[in-house]
Amino acid sequence: MNKKLIFLDIDGTLTAPGSNNPPESALKAIRSAREAGHKVFLCSGRNYDMLSPLLKAYDCFDGAVASSGGYVFYGDEVLYDCPMSDEQRETAMRLLGQTGVFRTVEAKDGSYCDEGMGAFLQECSGGNSELLRWREALEKDLGIRPMAEYDGRPIYKVVFMCREVEQLAPAIKALEKDFFFLVQDMNGANCLNGELVNRKFDKGLGIRRVCEALGYSLEDTVGFGDSMNDLEMIETVGMSVCMANGSPKLQKMSKLVCPSVEEDGLAKGFEILGLLKSDKNEA
Repeated sequence: MNKKLIFLDIDGTLTAPGSNNPPESALKAIRSAREAGHKVFLCSGRNYDMLSPLLKAYDCFDGAVASSGGYVFYGDEVLYDCPMSDEQRETAMRLLGQTGVFRTVEAKDGSYCDEGMGAFLQECSGGNSELLRWREALEKDLGIRPMAEYDGRPIYKVVFMCREVEQLAPAIKALEKDFFFLVQDMNGANCLNGELVNRKFDKGLGIRRVCEALGYSLEDTVGFGDSMNDLEMIETVGMSVCMANGSPKLQKMSKLVCPSVEEDGLAKGFEILGLLKSDKNEA
């Protein structure tokens, strides 16, 4: 078979939400796929800082589409780097803050959140993997520091949480020309969770940039995801895979639904797609 570029979301796909510890079955499958000649990339809304624990602990990845496509690298080579302008950042922070929206800003090397978000999350029930990730991240101190420590360094994305969609209206009016306001499926949670993402990039465009740099066709790409922030990835790759624990909408849009992350879904998906070294069609 042709050698593939494999793109993996993290929270709810490679790991349980908020975790930096993939199941051994997933690590074994990734290593086998790389031995077969495929390349494996993380493809996540996480910034580089939040990817670092995985990159340092497991020598399994060839690169990453980080910050939802705003920062893309292959090995030591940076393929794309597009933070917000100072004016965009200041406008987003001011308008979201004025309506009581909880904000988390993500720079390359750090994340900062409004004080009180932890208590706010505790009041919310249910939720998808994104909400669970932020709850776990705050509880376990996954490198997210208080907003008071933010020093104005370039940021790639703003994660927002609030009670009512009306709280987002002023920011949407001012910024929707340049930014997507992506609201997650919340599965019964009594709050809104989403991301402010630059229209210049997304996970799908990040994948295209990797393909162009490495000389691969989109037909030879595989993407695994679980939530609606994986939509552009699922729409772009040649073979789209959603986890059984993922968004029902995304499952309907994907070519394959594999078992959940808790049921060794990633390893089983690799096996189904013939990505492992032991497969007869590896050549």
